[in-house]
Amino acid sequence: MPGADNMKIEAEVSCPIVDSFRVRQIAGMFDLPVNGVSSQRFSVEVPGLDEPWQIGLIVGPSGSGKTTIARQAFGAALRDPPPWPADRAVIDCLGDTDIRQTTRVLAAVGFSSPPAWLRPWHVLSNGEKFRCDLARLLLGEGGESKDKLALMDEFTSVVDRTVARIGSAALAGAIRGGAVARRFVAVSCHYDIVPWLCPDWVVDMATQSLARGKLPRPSIRLEIRTCDKGLWAMFQRHHYLNGHLPSCVRCRVGLVENEPVAFAAIAPVAGYRGYQRFSRVVVLPDYQGIGIGGKFRDAVAALEAPRCRRLSLVTSHPAMIRSLAHSGRWRLRSVGFSHPDAAGLKAKPVGCRSRRVCSFVWKN
Repeated sequence: MPGADNMKIEAEVSCPIVDSFRVRQIAGMFDLPVNGVSSQRFSVEVPGLDEPWQIGLIVGPSGSGKTTIARQAFGAALRDPPPWPADRAVIDCLGDTDIRQTTRVLAAVGFSSPPAWLRPWHVLSNGEKFRCDLARLLLGEGGESKDKLALMDEFTSVVDRTVARIGSAALAGAIRGGAVARRFVAVSCHYDIVPWLCPDWVVDMATQSLARGKLPRPSIRLEIRTCDKGLWAMFQRHHYLNGHLPSCVRCRVGLVENEPVAFAAIAPVAGYRGYQRFSRVVVLPDYQGIGIGGKFRDAVAALEAPRCRRLSLVTSHPAMIRSLAHSGRWRLRSVGFSHPDAAGLKAKPVGCRSRRVCSFVWKN
């Protein structure tokens, strides 16, 4: 019996079979009926929109009816998004949402690189394109229903499995943490994302069955080591300011399964004996959005603080400011404003007079 709040979705898809000699050959070889029509029938329960769920997943192999069921159940939210303009930055193609909310959603889905925000969509990597598509969908551009439901077909199909898993976890965190006030349904052929997306329900079209209940997200072990300054070359293009490092720095790298994913550089504060500061903190894009940056930064700070009189971090990145403010391990020391040329930029951007800069001090 269907659950009281479930929707019973039944669908049939069919297409004509054009008779031919080869069609008859295949039909004879595999004992297939040739009656002029090929059809498939699907029947499955899907939770109703009046239930208090946030994330759903329709999963199954190709041809199992995922999109058909999604269209029947949530058709208002399933439509093709408009193409990305080739001559505009992605930040200009995310609707009229307040810029602070726009950047917050970009950071929440793991796309926290302001230099990449200024590029057209078509020049980005597949992983960056996926996160941009996701951000646009969550912001209501190209897929929104009256129920504030966003639905993405072929979810994670065009990205490698690391981006798929981390991106799924970033999305789940953004929705459950309140950064995105929207329900989300993913349609995918990949089962590996299930524990990372942590959906409230899963419709498996391979068995045409419904399962409820969130799985615990797999843990990620982050190992921190000292490293050579030369490793910065792997991270520098992903930092929102210039790529220059001071000559006198101590460097740390964060490793996941022995692969570098995060980098930090600690430098002395000129004119203040024993004072140290974070010169750079960067997480590679594929691992952004799931809290690695904040945990890595605080772990490095805990290692470095005993070696100095004071450890500070100055940033203008909105996501970093929010993370530091909520950490509990950092104290806000001052808030100021800096002109773009102070960040090493040659030209002052039109309409941008200054940027907010926050200074934080590690609580020993």
